[in-house]
Amino acid sequence: MHSLPLFVRLSGRPVILVGEGEAADAKRRLLDRAGARIVGEEDGEAALAVVALDGDAARAAADRLKARGLLVNVVDRPELCDFTTPAIVERGPVIIAIGTGGASAGLAKTLRQRLEALLPAGLGSIAEGLSQLRGEMRRRWPDGGDRRRAIDAALAEGGALDPFADHGKGVVDRWLVEAGEPPAGQLVVVQLASGDPDDLTLRVARLLGRADALWHRGNVPDAILNRARADAERHVADALPPPPASGLAVWLEL
Repeated sequence: MHSLPLFVRLSGRPVILVGEGEAADAKRRLLDRAGARIVGEEDGEAALAVVALDGDAARAAADRLKARGLLVNVVDRPELCDFTTPAIVERGPVIIAIGTGGASAGLAKTLRQRLEALLPAGLGSIAEGLSQLRGEMRRRWPDGGDRRRAIDAALAEGGALDPFADHGKGVVDRWLVEAGEPPAGQLVVVQLASGDPDDLTLRVARLLGRADALWHRGNVPDAILNRARADAERHVADALPPPPASGLAVWLEL
């Protein structure tokens, strides 16, 4: 992973914008959308800067700003960038960012357009409902693991809160009333076709994304393990583990 994706709250915060013209205007619109306070290069409080200049002027401006400790984005100059701005899909509080590390803005744009067509307009209402009912969910499922598994089941394909389905208003309230108890613990054995993550089936990719714990022999490469949730437990073992009391455990064999 060449970059760590971060969402930075810019509302009311100063961001330096250097440059004029079409590229600068596009960055200005993006920063305005995020609520940033756009300032000039002389501002001493800003931590981020965007440079929309050409040629040597772009490098000179980037060098000046970096020398002051700012993180800098330079339009169409990925080699000069400390951060890049992604293509964005927005559905209320849900923000999906697609980045290529500056390799191809056109590819990021195309992926954004595809996702725009896939994601229903009401997706944001699911996020808002889950936020508003957080306290009630904690009371319903005091254990954090049980709570996460109940939410995961609801958000799964075909689930009560499937984010790719078009739901009506109050769907989260209805789900919370009707939701059953989280399923019992489960151990799933996966025979990998190879150590190449491109060979993962859709089923296995989904299992890795849901697993609470991974068990595997030492020959399973990180390229496969990194497809799992970052907070999933990982265990190197020589034999199949017992089924877990709760949650989903996946045993990987290569």
